[in-house]
Amino acid sequence: AFSRSPSLSCIHLSCEVGLLIILFLPRHRKQEIQWVSAVFSGIPLALSLYLFLAYDKSAGGLQFVEKIIWVKSLGITYFNAADGFNLPNLLLTGIVFFTGVLTMWEMQKRVKEFYALYFFLVTGVFGLFMSMDLFFIFVWYDVSLFPMYLLIVVWGTTRKEYAAMKLTLYLLAGSALILPAIVYLFVKSGMNTFDIVTLMQPGTFTVEEQKFAFILLFIGFGILAAVWPFHTWSPVGHVAAPHAVSMVHAGVLMKIGAFGVLRVAIFLCPQGWQYWAQLMALLAAIGIVYGALAGLRQTDLKYVIGYSSVSHMGIVGLGLSTVSVDGLNGAVFQMFAHGVMTALFFSSVGYIYDKTHTKAIGELGGLSKIMPVASTYFIVAAMASMGIPCLASFWGELLVFISAFKVYPVRGAMAIAALVISALFMLRVVQKTFYGPQNERFEQLADVPFGLAVPRMILVAVLVFFGLFPSILFDVIEAA
Repeated sequence: AFSRSPSLSCIHLSCEVGLLIILFLPRHRKQEIQWVSAVFSGIPLALSLYLFLAYDKSAGGLQFVEKIIWVKSLGITYFNAADGFNLPNLLLTGIVFFTGVLTMWEMQKRVKEFYALYFFLVTGVFGLFMSMDLFFIFVWYDVSLFPMYLLIVVWGTTRKEYAAMKLTLYLLAGSALILPAIVYLFVKSGMNTFDIVTLMQPGTFTVEEQKFAFILLFIGFGILAAVWPFHTWSPVGHVAAPHAVSMVHAGVLMKIGAFGVLRVAIFLCPQGWQYWAQLMALLAAIGIVYGALAGLRQTDLKYVIGYSSVSHMGIVGLGLSTVSVDGLNGAVFQMFAHGVMTALFFSSVGYIYDKTHTKAIGELGGLSKIMPVASTYFIVAAMASMGIPCLASFWGELLVFISAFKVYPVRGAMAIAALVISALFMLRVVQKTFYGPQNERFEQLADVPFGLAVPRMILVAVLVFFGLFPSILFDVIEAA
């Protein structure tokens, strides 16, 4: 059963075709490589936007289905579909992918290899979000991890070898838990299929089987979602990665972890979900508080955003742990909003770092007088991080906190208190970096020219648009 317009496969193909063209272009033709990257990252953005708008919210369920039997004897199917849970994530990936390519426009070092690996990474991300087959989910999960090591080691900064190795080992450890869980579910179902829709039928797995598989899947995918205490790879990886990779890493890769918990663990093991929900809520609440407190102590701009991400992903985890419709809706909204917000953060810091060659908060100071435009982008991201109304992050947090308060009053109160702390550290960073005494070294620096400002403008526009019109996103999510 193949959709009349295989838009999902076209998203994938555009990444693969872009990758092939980049590989065939000679290394010295940097400009052509950049333009090919811009065009072939723009196509998935346009297609994901088309799917988001074309999705029939009143019908709900799976749409744009593409299904071909691939290995019949093993029950492996090439099965892609769109629903209210993955459409926001596909749109998010399109936005972050395209703006990431534009953010690296001034890069001079090994441009061809960088964009080739970047396209390879995003191919895996798109594949995982659209797939409804456990085998392909696992394959795309691994495809999205391997390029990270090279991208950080070759183009990164600040202890990059250590960060790349730590990140890779942690995420492979997650992979080593996901694979046995998937094989276990395949064997125990007795249906000889990896098809999630078939495996979702009630009574496929006993309660004990669900409890066992759920905890493996939750920890396996949870490592990538930076669930406390498996989060330590994340801030280090954020700091070392080049700007566009940090954007994809925090904006999209961490969402793969949360989405894996939702799509695989929660869909297939609902009774396991109910059984482990208390533990999920506890780890999420600790993550929210820990991320906020650790963020207060940081002196490096990227570390601040890294710990802020751990805290915000805790909000996603808290939403998933409530076992409620509002909690799930809030968690998926928060995934989207946090992805756009962190992409804006890293894109802004990227420009500041390229000009000043420092991320140390103490060395910056007074930047709003020298680079008012670059400063504004960071400040908008900081406001989104604080959960200011009229920016997208506010709605996801609001819904998660309402549902968490109903189910876990104490943990909900802890999470809300942590928000105050995270607002404090964001205000402190803004005050020390962009106001106060100027550093004389930076007085001659140029502000962001219009061409380089385009990716940041797109991200700001998305945050404001969904902050003012949240129901456009909520209506799609609720259809799931």
